[in-house]
Amino acid sequence: MSQPHAVGQGNSPAAMELSANQARRAALAAQGFSASQRTKVRRPFDGALDALHVLQLDSVNVFARSHYLPMFSRHGGYDRERLDAHLWRSGEFTEYWAHEAALIPVADRPLFGWRMEQFRQRAELQGLTEGLAAEITYVRQRLAAEGPMSSGDLEREPRGGRGTWWDWSQTKRAVEHLFGTGEVVSAERVGFQRRYALAEQFLPEHALGTAPAHEAHVRLVEKAALRLGVGTAPDLADYHRLKRGPAQAAIDQLEQEGVLIPAAVEGWKTKAGQPERAWVHRDAHIPSRLAPDALLTPFDPLVWFRPRAERLFHFHYRIEIYTPKEKRQYGYYCLPLMVGGRMAGRIDLKADRAGAALLVQAAWQEPSAPKHTPDVAQRLLSQAAAWHGLTEVRSAGVGNLPLPARWDPQFGDHQDAVED
Repeated sequence: MSQPHAVGQGNSPAAMELSANQARRAALAAQGFSASQRTKVRRPFDGALDALHVLQLDSVNVFARSHYLPMFSRHGGYDRERLDAHLWRSGEFTEYWAHEAALIPVADRPLFGWRMEQFRQRAELQGLTEGLAAEITYVRQRLAAEGPMSSGDLEREPRGGRGTWWDWSQTKRAVEHLFGTGEVVSAERVGFQRRYALAEQFLPEHALGTAPAHEAHVRLVEKAALRLGVGTAPDLADYHRLKRGPAQAAIDQLEQEGVLIPAAVEGWKTKAGQPERAWVHRDAHIPSRLAPDALLTPFDPLVWFRPRAERLFHFHYRIEIYTPKEKRQYGYYCLPLMVGGRMAGRIDLKADRAGAALLVQAAWQEPSAPKHTPDVAQRLLSQAAAWHGLTEVRSAGVGNLPLPARWDPQFGDHQDAVED
């Protein structure tokens, strides 16, 4: 392990001084990347899920649902049905607005009780609770009597006549309100559609409580610090979408308790050009060498907070799903490409399931990408195709990352690149 050292900053207490490389390696280690893709045989997903704490869900499925990718990024191919069973039927995870819609450990659900209360208060102020009173009662009664149901099963208003997908019926509004306030949970997702259940009927008693708001913020900030390795106040707040004021109060307490250690990171500057304050969890691990290769989901915690991705990896990344096609720079759904522990490019992927082919619609590399980036990209794409049971990879030739026009995927052992 490389050892950072403490430095004084004016009248501030001594802070750890980290090089940019140390900060990056600390972040990679905290996020579950290691020198080996080997996983535990009996519980293969524990390492990655614990490193993430929050597994973000997203409906886009052009290549793979977003929550499937973090495990692939860290461990290579695996059985997605086995992960589904672990997430939805083990009783260890539940869904809530923890970052965006995300899966979290059931034991940590009480840490979001303050957010459920905010949903409740906001709905009352907006008159939503009163306006939906009859529908809320109806949803409660149906779920109490019949158990888990989708919003379509609950629906008593015909779909015809409503507008877009987001033009929710009163029933849908009622059940989503109850989900936000915590009275209803997502028992599972089928075809990515939630099946709702009353929390009291579906969750263990210990998951139904509510931690005091400040205590919850302190614990969530500490959990974020463990998953970030090193982070600024905005980084620590964003991980569980906390407001800056309560997050900073939690940081201050954890610093006083010695849980968070102030840090100065090479190159991390405020807009005014001053050194940006950062913190390292006292249990953070800073490897002397760590340089993994990976394809990442756009919603991986390693890159989901774009200012941090730019600060940590000098990687300006935006998802272009909602950008008109003629204005897109890189592609509809580009996956960040990490080579040797650095962000080296982005690849727009689509799974042609009927044609059993993985389509590389565009592939781009950064100006600073290592010379072997095309080889790493081809290897990772071969792994991705094999993981999906696809028998061919085809590249459209769009972008500046050179790849063969087509090839048969060769699913081999993972080999970590040596850090530049």
